[in-house]
Amino acid sequence: MKRTLVLISLVLLAVVAAGCVETTSEEKLIIFHAGSLSIPFKDLENEFAAYAKKNLRTSVTFQDEASGSVKAVRKVTDLGKKADIVATADYTLIPQMLVPNYTDFYVLFATNEIVIAFTSKSKYVNEIDSNNWYEILAKPDVSFGFSDPNQDPCGYRSVMVTKLADIYYGKPIFETLIEKNTNIIASGTHIYAPKEIQVKTKRIVIRPKETDLTGLVESGSLDYYFIYKSVAEQHHLRYIELPAEINLEDFKKASYYGQVSITIGSTGKTIKAKPIVYGVTALRDAPNKKLALEFLKYLLSEKGKEVFQKNYQDFIWPPIAFGKVPDEIKNLVKVEK
Repeated sequence: MKRTLVLISLVLLAVVAAGCVETTSEEKLIIFHAGSLSIPFKDLENEFAAYAKKNLRTSVTFQDEASGSVKAVRKVTDLGKKADIVATADYTLIPQMLVPNYTDFYVLFATNEIVIAFTSKSKYVNEIDSNNWYEILAKPDVSFGFSDPNQDPCGYRSVMVTKLADIYYGKPIFETLIEKNTNIIASGTHIYAPKEIQVKTKRIVIRPKETDLTGLVESGSLDYYFIYKSVAEQHHLRYIELPAEINLEDFKKASYYGQVSITIGSTGKTIKAKPIVYGVTALRDAPNKKLALEFLKYLLSEKGKEVFQKNYQDFIWPPIAFGKVPDEIKNLVKVEK
């Protein structure tokens, strides 16, 4: 009898103990994002995973697909791929290509600027500065690169920077650096980037996204490349800053930037040069919409701001939202019509 009571007590203790253990679900978020967001998003995802485990009792895994922002959007529109979150380096791609069929809101959350990055291995490294950079890049023994304008905003922005440089310096910089080395052409201040970009010389390298060029510069096989300032900082690269009239960073110079435009062969769309602003949205048919909005809440909070500032990227505060903004994030953003 005594032994039976002991066994019953042990069973009851086991039942009580089991009831005290919190169950944790396992969920996945699929995120298509600009290559330049890879490092801050990785940090943000790690923090969000810890937050979700503690506060949402959810174990979150992430399926990240970094690419040029145009390609990220076209995965949804052209290939029919499913994603929870899409974050682009050019916010205008969302209203142009995803609204209204795939989402009905978007948020502007970060900014950047174009710089020219290099290492101590780059040729003429002790000569290049913000005044003579185009002369250094034009030297026959110097190689430089930028990302594909058909896939990546950093690519079409880099090309537009050279055309803005024409205006600012009063010299044929676009013709010397771009037209003579590729089949990208211009008529006045309007640029056309063919769907299939061809490189005419070995001095220039073009890759699908801006971060694909980072390793080439780090290894010394490429001298210079046009890149976002945040990426140069994250990889501890040396860089020169360009004048505000051409670096696409100054909101006060938006009308000045707007003198230049580019038509992208892959989409047929024409894009005006404008200050660099990143955008993000949760797709309407997101496989995990509820968790996607929780992630957006985290991104758009003080936590997200801290992560981006730690990674040398300016955060818009408060973030600015357009469209049918979900209730879950309304108190974190400034809603514009």
